[in-house]
Amino acid sequence: MNTPLPKVVHPVAGRAMIERVVRAVKDARAREVRVIVGFGESMVRAIVEPMGAVCFKQTQQRGTADAVRAAEVDSLSGDVIILNGDHPLMEAEDIARFHREFREARVSVAVVTCELPEPGNFGRIVRQKDQLRAIVEAKDASFETKQIKEVNTGIYVVQAAVLQQLLPRIQANNAQGEFYLTDLISLAVESNLAVAGLKSDPRVALGVNTQAELASATAQAFARKAHRLLESGVMMQSPGTVYVEDSVEVEPAAMINANVHLRGKTRVGAMSVIETGVVIKDSVIGANVIVKAGCYLDQATVGADVELGPYAHLRPGTEIGERAKIGNFVELKKTKFGAGAKAGHLTYLGDAEIGENTNIGCGTITCNYAVDHKKYRTKIGANVFVGSDSQFVAPVEVGDGAVIGSGSTITKNVPAGALAVSRAELRLKPNYVPRASQKDK
Repeated sequence: MNTPLPKVVHPVAGRAMIERVVRAVKDARAREVRVIVGFGESMVRAIVEPMGAVCFKQTQQRGTADAVRAAEVDSLSGDVIILNGDHPLMEAEDIARFHREFREARVSVAVVTCELPEPGNFGRIVRQKDQLRAIVEAKDASFETKQIKEVNTGIYVVQAAVLQQLLPRIQANNAQGEFYLTDLISLAVESNLAVAGLKSDPRVALGVNTQAELASATAQAFARKAHRLLESGVMMQSPGTVYVEDSVEVEPAAMINANVHLRGKTRVGAMSVIETGVVIKDSVIGANVIVKAGCYLDQATVGADVELGPYAHLRPGTEIGERAKIGNFVELKKTKFGAGAKAGHLTYLGDAEIGENTNIGCGTITCNYAVDHKKYRTKIGANVFVGSDSQFVAPVEVGDGAVIGSGSTITKNVPAGALAVSRAELRLKPNYVPRASQKDK
């Protein structure tokens, strides 16, 4: 991958590859998930252990069979599914189907296969009279074997007792001097155990080994999500340019325009419109909201019938009430903005509470960060009119119905219904600029 990161922690459509695989296994109702770790152990553990997986360390990377040995297979029981951590497009339905077909086939060992027009470095599936006989790694395959199109996806389903019986018999008799898990098939055949090749979609065989393959997997994951949203009734002008992570929920009749990124635990309500170039992360958007072009939302909550932007920035902890309007180049952080309130443009409101139907004029800021490096709150009541270019030096409160004159710096509490004006006296000096001489004219 040409990065310092372990391969399986590279993200595909916003989630680490190993997270995607473990999530799929857990959603398929596996009784236990064991993850083999090696390079970058701490980073992998940080992802999978909070998900309930148990990690086992492979001290030396000596092949896939050696990795499985590290999982302490003697303590396993029932059916075991062996998966690759770099197959990010696999889903719970795939895993459940592999197990169901394994049971229906009544075999001891099964490998999931697929056919590829260009098999490349995949191990080839060798059959005799359509019966699976062996898996041959591409590195060790003859020219004739390399012409086989059916390949090994690296996914196995095996009875625990059979795995415990065969795994110790795998030898490193190959060009790489590694212990290949593929030898399970030939050993099972030699032991007269029933084996099967479960044919599947090539999608599950997509392993990521390069940045180009990572980008391809990400594109496929986004395309799959976009297709599902379209089927559910979400409208998109250009699905190929919409980037919605799997964890995002969008209600029917919402419209998502081009070049939109919806990330994390974001929810978008029905009839809402997300215009071009919007990024929304871990935020809740109510029904009938218009998020205009270029807005950026992070951990914010937006009520119904709100207009945002263009180019508004809602930072963590911001709550926008119903029917409110946030205009262009307005930034809010940890601010509760009341229903029906307005901030038309060029405004910063941080650590603030704005009442219902209050109007915030252009160029208004809350001065929330003090010399003691602490943040202080500003509270502005309902139905307040704040003139343009006003500053509120927190902590400060403004009562309901008050009026703040343009250009004021508010350093004291303002009672309800009061007018607050804080300006320097205007001084005029006539004839300050000398008249041009007749010669200049």
